[in-house]
Amino acid sequence: MCGRFTLTADPVDIKEAFPWLEVPAEMAPSYNVSPSQPIAVVPNTGENKLDFFVWGLIPSWAKDPKIGNRMINARGETVAEKPSFRAAYKRRRCLILADGFYEWHKQPGDSAKTPFYITLESQEPFTFAGLWETWYSPDGSEVKSATIITTEPNEKIAQLHNRMPVILSPNSYDLWLTPNEVSADKLDPLLKPYPAMEMVFHPVSRFVNSPANNTQQCIAPVA
Repeated sequence: MCGRFTLTADPVDIKEAFPWLEVPAEMAPSYNVSPSQPIAVVPNTGENKLDFFVWGLIPSWAKDPKIGNRMINARGETVAEKPSFRAAYKRRRCLILADGFYEWHKQPGDSAKTPFYITLESQEPFTFAGLWETWYSPDGSEVKSATIITTEPNEKIAQLHNRMPVILSPNSYDLWLTPNEVSADKLDPLLKPYPAMEMVFHPVSRFVNSPANNTQQCIAPVA
C-alpha cells in the first residue's frame, strides 16, 4: 500500500528531472500528501503537461464520489481484471510525481507503528505508475481523479511492508503515456519492484500521522 507521499521539489528541480514536461511556474511543496488531496499527475493525453487530480480513483460509473476514498491504490497483479481499473489500465494511464513516500512498521518493543520515509538514494524526483478517470456529478461538474499502482516489495522495502508503489523508470514513460489503447501483456512487465540498491529510508516522527501536518518536520530523521 502507499497511503502518504511527498513532492517537495520546486518547479526548477522538477523541470530539470523531466525536461520534456510542461511544469507550472509555482508549486507549493507538500511533505504529507494524503488521500482525497490534489496530486501532481501527467495524464496520457499526449500533451506532456503537469496537472492536478484528486487522489482516489472515482470510476466513471460511480454513483458516489466517496468511492475514491477506497481507491487510492490498485494492485498490479489484478489491475487488468478489476472492473474499477481495467478500462483505465488500457486507456487512461498517468505518471504521478513524487520524491518520497511513507510506510509504517512496528518496531520490536514498541506499542505503536513507526513511520519511515523512503526516497531514491539520489534524492531526485520520480514517478509512480498511475491510472486516471473523469467522473461527472449530477450537476455536470467534472472531477479528475487518479490511483497509484502497487506491487510486491523489493528486499529493502520488505523490511517495512508487504507492498510498495510501482516506480517507473524513464525508459518506460513513452509506453505508459501513449494515448493509444495498450494491452496488458505489454504493460504488465512494467509493474515490478524498483531496484532496492537505489532506495534508502529512515524513521521519522509520528508527527506525519496527522494529514493536517505538512512541514519539513514530517521527513526529518529521528533516532
